[in-house]
Amino acid sequence: MTRMLYILTFLLQSTIYNCEPFTNYPVPPTESSLEENKYFPLPLTTIPPANPIEADENPEQCTSDKTIIEKLLLNYKSFRTPSEAGVIVWIEVWVQEVNSVNEITSDFDMDIYITELWMDAALRYEHLNPCKYNLSLNSEILDQIWKPNTVFINSKSANIHKSPFKNVFLMIYPNGTVWVNYRVQVKGPCSMDFSAFPMDQQSCHLTLESFSYNNQEVDMQWMNWTVPLSLLKKEIVLPDFILSNYSTSLKHEIYPAGVWNELTMTFVFSRRYGWYIFQAYIPTYLTIFISWISFCLGPKMIPARTMLGVNSLLALTFQFGNIMRNLPRVSYVKALDVWMLVCLTFVFCSLLELAIIGSMGARSEKNQQGEESPKPPTAGNDNHTCTAHSLTPLSCPNSPRICRNHVPNELPHVYKSYGSTDPRMRKRLVIASGNSITHAPSNRGEKILLLDGLEETQFSQVETKFNSFTSIKPKKVWTMDEIDRLSMIVFPGLFTMFNIVYWSYYLTINT
Repeated sequence: MTRMLYILTFLLQSTIYNCEPFTNYPVPPTESSLEENKYFPLPLTTIPPANPIEADENPEQCTSDKTIIEKLLLNYKSFRTPSEAGVIVWIEVWVQEVNSVNEITSDFDMDIYITELWMDAALRYEHLNPCKYNLSLNSEILDQIWKPNTVFINSKSANIHKSPFKNVFLMIYPNGTVWVNYRVQVKGPCSMDFSAFPMDQQSCHLTLESFSYNNQEVDMQWMNWTVPLSLLKKEIVLPDFILSNYSTSLKHEIYPAGVWNELTMTFVFSRRYGWYIFQAYIPTYLTIFISWISFCLGPKMIPARTMLGVNSLLALTFQFGNIMRNLPRVSYVKALDVWMLVCLTFVFCSLLELAIIGSMGARSEKNQQGEESPKPPTAGNDNHTCTAHSLTPLSCPNSPRICRNHVPNELPHVYKSYGSTDPRMRKRLVIASGNSITHAPSNRGEKILLLDGLEETQFSQVETKFNSFTSIKPKKVWTMDEIDRLSMIVFPGLFTMFNIVYWSYYLTINT
């Protein structure tokens, strides 16, 4: 047992004494547009690591951190750039969290880590035989060395976190490589477009550049040996949005003082429209279906059908206003606007169909009342005295509907006209003699055409023409029940076609 403990202790000590410091930090490429490998960090593996435990045992063979910092800053000029030929600053961003996306103010808020990497020959300390492989320092030292003065040129606000102290990390390598990392809360603008709302996507942008130096002095670049923009979380999900895509770009912006490199991050947020499905679309479907129930109630249920239509119209209007009040007022049409307007049109058309049914029902009742209460014969002119004259019996040769009237000879003035007892076809035979006017009696049971003063041949011709005229079939008149049955087919069919076009377009507009 004692032997095994001794062996384990020996192995543990060997592991501790043979451990190596962190040496796998990504190294920038050796090619440079400014100068051949002079202002870039050398491969960190070429620097012989110093064992901290051995250094503690031999303090006279290495230089402590404090001594190195004092020597480096003794004659250091923070206002001078690391090189007169210019310096390349490599940028990397880690996204920690997206806090919010605000449609009203058109901005987004997020927490990020910004990494800056550059080469400063004045901070080399290889020759000082350091005890540690690198120097980890606080923000106080950062204020005493040169910095590229990187800013968010388009941000609304940006603050370095102070929880509980300033969240700035500074590391200096023996070859003069400076690694600075900030934890920043930044609020940036978004290009809001609600044309496809609520199936829309919003793009937000953040742009980095050196505020004090153009690209002749500071050439800012995205890290090209690693991913320049990455997420610390697997997925960033907000109540209304999900981060669906992100990318980086480099742009040369021309100012009066020179050309600046602008490093832009683009974040694409896709709206999670599940809430709108339950709060807007499903209730709208139900409202539309309820408005179609009126087609099944029949033409006599006018009050109930009116109540269904009006309530459906009010419900749609209330739903539409409740959703739109939380969005900015834009002058173009949104996808939800199209949906609501079409649904309102369907409900309005159902009310219009109800108005047609009601009008037809009222006209039918009026006609029935007219047939049940016949009107008495009326006189033609109040200024003349109407006297009855005897008419000879009607001769009805072939057709029971066309008869020939023989007017007595003592009536010198005869006005011939066609007559019928039907209110819609009735005309009277007017016989005038002096100042008296006589109307021919009529029988309400049949339509009669009175003819006078015609020979037999002429009478036959008129009879033939009249029979051919009355044999023409009248146009089909839609009944109220037929209109309701047709509406039960047309309305759902048109609404189904609209749904196919609507969802096919807006669900694929952003793909």
